[in-house]
Amino acid sequence: MKRLVALEGPLAAIAIALGAGAVLIGIAGENPLEIYALMATECFGTPYGIGQVLFKATPLIFTGLGVALAFRGGLFNIGAEGQLVVGGLAAGLAGAALTGQAPFVALPACLAAAAGAGALWGAIPGMLRARFGAHEVINTIMLNFVAFALVAWIGRYAFEPATVRTAEITAGAVLPRLDVWFPALAGSPANFALVLALLAAIVVGIFLDHTRLGYEIRAVGLNAAAAEFAGIGIGATRALTLALSGALAGLGGANFVLGYKHFFEQGFSAGAGFLGIAVALVGRNQPLGVVLAALFFGALSYSGLVIHGRVPKELVDMLQGLVLLIAIAVPAALARRRG
Repeated sequence: MKRLVALEGPLAAIAIALGAGAVLIGIAGENPLEIYALMATECFGTPYGIGQVLFKATPLIFTGLGVALAFRGGLFNIGAEGQLVVGGLAAGLAGAALTGQAPFVALPACLAAAAGAGALWGAIPGMLRARFGAHEVINTIMLNFVAFALVAWIGRYAFEPATVRTAEITAGAVLPRLDVWFPALAGSPANFALVLALLAAIVVGIFLDHTRLGYEIRAVGLNAAAAEFAGIGIGATRALTLALSGALAGLGGANFVLGYKHFFEQGFSAGAGFLGIAVALVGRNQPLGVVLAALFFGALSYSGLVIHGRVPKELVDMLQGLVLLIAIAVPAALARRRG
């Protein structure tokens, strides 16, 4: 029953947003039912469409988990975009440097580089919060711009001539495509990073609910003063929480760098870090909810391409924004209604 009640808000938000989207589609001169049917058919009616949705949802699972973990610790990580970017760059540079290494060496090294770079980028605002009380919202959002500038500067020396990308990673660091096991997905970019994302969701769920450190993070998020009275180090816990949040976001770069293009390319993130905030909110900061919300937003992202010939693809951006706004407002309204 509790899980059904938890789903009530997100489902209501999606329904209201789709209703508002139907009005916008009607204003554009199209039949909303036809457009939504087209979106559903192209996203889930063909193996290629399913593969595209899975590919677009994969980085959203990582960034959504990162943001959700920070939320559970009472922190607002708006820096998942920067953490995703530096994680992807670290994976690309590591993969290019490990030429000739065996997969059991190269692949873990690249994943560790992605997670480590993201964790470092998350730890910076965490330590500033712990040491000086500087609010993580300002620090994380400003570090996004620092990350973009840092990538551009490193790119002057690390990118291939006259390009905005690194050299290709070694073959041992490549994540296989899912069509190796599911031939029907042939042609789609879905890859083994999805499996890693699902495993990350399971690990985060176990970590938060069944470990001492996870309990301490939740305790700080629920009531920092009471947690400190109980002997939990507030500053250290917050710094570690943001570092773990950044590590999850950084791993999202593996989807593009290790599983798709096999090199880092400037601008690859396409806002997946920012969209991870919406994924975490709609998913109610629960790992399963994050996975389902990521699939929904992944479907919206891909459907923007398939409906572009009939309605502006910016309609999908509006739908994403509406879902986010309504997902924030509806749970509060439902809570007030319950008294």
